[in-house]
Amino acid sequence: MQNLYNLITVSFLSGFLLFILSFLKLNFVAEVLSFISSLIIFIFGFIVFFSPQEIGEYLYLDDLSKFIVLGITFFGLIICLYSINSLNYYLKDKSSKTKFYSYVILTLGSSVISVCSNNFVLFITFWGITGLLLYLMLNLTSESAPSAKKSLIMIGATDSFLILGLAIVWLLTNKTEILNVKLPVNSNLAVISFLCLISASFAKAGAFPLHTWIPEMAEEASPQITAFLPSSLDKLLGIYFLARICFNIFILDVKLSLVLMILGALTIIFAVFMAMVQHNYKKLLSYHAVSQVGYMVLGISCGNPIGIAGGIFHMLNNAIYKSCLFLSCSSVEQKADTDDLSNLGGYAKVMPLTFFSFIISALAISGVPPLNGFVSKWMVYQGMIQKLQSVGNYNQQVLIVLCLILAMFGSALTLASFVKLANAMFLGKQKVIGKETYFNSWLATITLSVLCILFGIFAFQLPLKYFISPSVKVLYPFEINFIGLWQPQLPTFLIVLGIIMGLIIYFVSNLKVRTTTVYLLGELKPEQTDFVKEEFYNTIKEISGFKLVYYLAEQKFFDIYYWFKNLFLGIGSILSFLHTGNLHFYLSWIIIGLVILLLLGIKL
Repeated sequence: MQNLYNLITVSFLSGFLLFILSFLKLNFVAEVLSFISSLIIFIFGFIVFFSPQEIGEYLYLDDLSKFIVLGITFFGLIICLYSINSLNYYLKDKSSKTKFYSYVILTLGSSVISVCSNNFVLFITFWGITGLLLYLMLNLTSESAPSAKKSLIMIGATDSFLILGLAIVWLLTNKTEILNVKLPVNSNLAVISFLCLISASFAKAGAFPLHTWIPEMAEEASPQITAFLPSSLDKLLGIYFLARICFNIFILDVKLSLVLMILGALTIIFAVFMAMVQHNYKKLLSYHAVSQVGYMVLGISCGNPIGIAGGIFHMLNNAIYKSCLFLSCSSVEQKADTDDLSNLGGYAKVMPLTFFSFIISALAISGVPPLNGFVSKWMVYQGMIQKLQSVGNYNQQVLIVLCLILAMFGSALTLASFVKLANAMFLGKQKVIGKETYFNSWLATITLSVLCILFGIFAFQLPLKYFISPSVKVLYPFEINFIGLWQPQLPTFLIVLGIIMGLIIYFVSNLKVRTTTVYLLGELKPEQTDFVKEEFYNTIKEISGFKLVYYLAEQKFFDIYYWFKNLFLGIGSILSFLHTGNLHFYLSWIIIGLVILLLLGIKL
C-alpha cells in the first residue's frame, strides 16, 4: 500500500507545483517536469500492479483496481509525452499550457484515489474532483468554455444522483464499504439507488442517453484533452464503477441486466449512425468514443465471466486505439491547420508513421482481426450468446438477439465510417507539403498502435492472462468459458506473408499504371475522380425514417441536457412573469392561494 501512497503524493505535489509554475509562464520547465512526473507516477503504477492485494479502512488494492491504476498512469504518461511541442498549436498562452499539465497530473492522483476508495465519502469526494478538473481543462480556451459548462453541469448533476444513490445504499445496508455491500435489487429504494449510481457511471463513460457532452466538448477542446479524458481516463473510471455497481454494490436480476443490455445496444447504433455523417474529425471520433461504450456495457450486463472479460478488455482496447486515433488525427490537423475533412487528404505520403498509427487503430476499433478490438468484441458476442442460453423467457431471448444483431451491425458501420475518415485525411490525390510530426508525438501514437497489434495477436498470452482474467475473478469468481477458440498467430502469419509477397511483386515487376477519363452516368466527369469527402455517406440522412431522426438530433431533441435546460428556463420565465413588483398583483396571488387551500381543506 505504501507504493500507492507514494504515487498519490507525487501526483498531488507535482500537480500543485506545476500550477504554481503557471504564473511564472515557464513553459519548457513545465513540459519537462510534467513528463518526469508522469513517468515517475507510471513507474509507481507499475510497482502497484505487482503489489499484493490489500484492503484497508479507506483504500484497497485488488487485481481489478491495480489493473485500472496501471492503465490510468500509462495514459497519463502517453498524453504528457505527446503534448510536448504539439500543445503549442492549441494553447497559445504559456500559462494555459502549464495549467493543462497541472490538471493532467492532478487528475491522475484523483482518479487513482477514486479507483482505490473503499469508503463512500472518499469515493464521492475524489470522483467529484475529477469532474471539476475536467471542467478546468476544458475551460483553458474561450472556444471550449460553453462545452466546459455543459460537461460540468451534466457530470455534476449525475454526481448529485451518485450521492443520493450511495446514501440509499447506506440507509438499506448500514454499510459504507464499496467491496462489502451486495445489496439485492428487490425493493423500490434499491432500484432507485441502482439507477442513480448507473447515471453517474454512464455520464462519466459517455453512454446513451448521458453522452451528449462528449461530441460538443471534442469539437471545441484540444485533442490531447479528448484523448486523455473521454477517450481513455473517463472510460476506465466509468466502466470500472459500472462493474463495481453490478457485482460489488448490487446483486442484479435478469430484468435489470436486460435494461443495461438495451442501453448498450442503443449506445452503439445511435452513436455510430451520427458518426458516419460528420464532417469534423473530432466529432466523428467522439461519436465513436460513445459508440464503443455500448460494447463495454453489453459485456458487463451479460453477467457471465466471458461477457465481463470482454467488456473490461474492450474498455482497455478502446482507451488504446481511441487515444491513438485522436492523437494521430491531431498531428494531421496541426500540419494542415484545419479539422474539416473537406480540406484534408493526401497526408499518408508525408506522414507515414502517423498514417500507420491511424490505420492500425482504425482497423482495431472496427473489429478487424487479428487486432485487439476484434478479440474483445468477439468475447462480448460470446457472452451474449451464453446469456441467451441461460434465460428461459422467449421475449428476453428475442431482446438479447436484437442487441447482438445491433452490436454486430454497429461494428460494420464503424468500419464504413473509418473508410471515409482514412480517405479524407490520409488518401486522395491532394498534393501536400510537409513532413512527419514531432518525434515524441509519433512515438506516442506508434506505441499505442503497437499495443493494438500485440494485444490482438497475443491476447491470451498478455492482456487476458495478466490483466483481464484476474480482474474478472475479483468480480465473478468463475473461470472464463470460451465457446470457441481464436488462434490469431496463423492468420497473422498469412496476412504478413501476403503483404510481403505483394510488395515483392510490386517492386520487381514492370507494372504500368494506366489512367483514363472518368465518366459518371455516361457524362464526362474529368474533374472529379476522388470521393466527395464532405458528402460521403450523406445519402444516409435522406433515407426514409433516418431523415427525421437526423433532423431531431440536429435540433438537440435527444439531448437530455437541453430537456432540463428548457424546463428550468421555462420555470424561470414563469417566475419572472409573476415577479412584477406590484403589491396588488402579489395580494391577488395570495388570495387565490388561500381560496385554493380553503377549498382543499373543505374537500378533505
